[in-house]
Amino acid sequence: QVQLVESGGGLVQPGGSLRLSCAASGSPFSISAMRWYRQAPGKQRDLVAAITSGGTTDYADSVKGRFTISRDNAKNTVYLQMNSLKPEDTAVYYCNADLRRFRVSSWSTYWGQGTQVTVSS
Repeated sequence: QVQLVESGGGLVQPGGSLRLSCAASGSPFSISAMRWYRQAPGKQRDLVAAITSGGTTDYADSVKGRFTISRDNAKNTVYLQMNSLKPEDTAVYYCNADLRRFRVSSWSTYWGQGTQVTVSS
């Protein structure tokens, strides 16, 4: 069974940094785009950053210049390096990936369980 397993969340002071990781377990046959979303209390889930299998990236305006998304295709893992964190970055962060479990499978979108990021002094 394929699962996305996130790690790296926590409590950090404003201006600090965190690195989130999300690994796809279960040896999926192929992974296309991978993304990070976040959801603050009482708000909708928003796209933060995305990366294609070829390494093309895109970011929400609110995080451009502060966050960097990257991936290691050999490890089926996506990362989110978050620098210059602000209190408004506080949210549960979810990873998301389009993948095929087997060669004959169709593409499906999987979600991680979420990891809490709190930015506070």
